[in-house]
Amino acid sequence: VQLQASGGGLVQAGGSLRLSCSASESIFIISDMGWYRQAPGKQRELVATIRSGGSTIYADSVKGRFTISRDNDKHTVTLQMNSLKPEDTAGYYCNVVWNGTPLLNWGQGTQVTVSS
Repeated sequence: VQLQASGGGLVQAGGSLRLSCSASESIFIISDMGWYRQAPGKQRELVATIRSGGSTIYADSVKGRFTISRDNDKHTVTLQMNSLKPEDTAGYYCNVVWNGTPLLNWGQGTQVTVSS
């Protein structure tokens, strides 16, 4: 299974970005999917999860600002990020979430940089 994230970029604080992740296999349909991020010098953290049934879970740091969604027909998961803050600056990655942990090898991430 290959995972590839896209949509990152440089944005000013308060701006928005929309990230997209595509999966190459139909495992996507039965899997919980998550967006992770890793800032320099910090551990990778799970910021948003969408279950196979569509329910969502967010880290407190992004709750109310980020929205995760999925398209099972297109094997994609999207992260809409609004009201971005400099502390959101990180590499963003998607993965299958299994019992709260990432299941697959990490694919290509996408860099998000928020300027103050």
